[in-house]
Amino acid sequence: MRKLANAELERLTVEEFKATTKTPLIVILDNIRSLNNIGSVFRTADAFLIKKVYLCGITAQPPHKDIQKTALGATDSVAWAYEENTLDAVNALQKGGVEVLAIEQAESATKLNDFQPDRSKTYAVVFGNEVKGVAQDVVSQCDGVIEIPQFGTKHSLNISVSAGVVLWDFWSKLK
Repeated sequence: MRKLANAELERLTVEEFKATTKTPLIVILDNIRSLNNIGSVFRTADAFLIKKVYLCGITAQPPHKDIQKTALGATDSVAWAYEENTLDAVNALQKGGVEVLAIEQAESATKLNDFQPDRSKTYAVVFGNEVKGVAQDVVSQCDGVIEIPQFGTKHSLNISVSAGVVLWDFWSKLK
């Protein structure tokens, strides 16, 4: 087996990425403090053709060298917007017909492996702060909660890892 060279990867240009059909999925980052996590989410959003990323609260915005270090240019390809208040972003998306789901550990949460997205809907998934998770008022406003099943002693994943797991899962189920 031979590793593929970068030229063999059939990468889209930024213009091609912007013109291609996106996965009907939006990411909301609720008060993410690590710029490296933000950049990593952008890169994962690029990989799975995510429609848009909302940066909320204290979540830093591009351009910033520490975001760029992990995003590797994905802030140029992936559509994004800043919203000071996460609830405002959630409410606006819901008014537009988007089903908003918190990624969190909560009562009556649906396990990610049991969740089957409806191909006719657009979804938004909310990822929370590295220490506090998704704010309770945001969880309460969401249309549902999805939990990533975990079986070890920590029951805690880094936000960029959680985003990778969830975005891959949605993409694979919708494609």
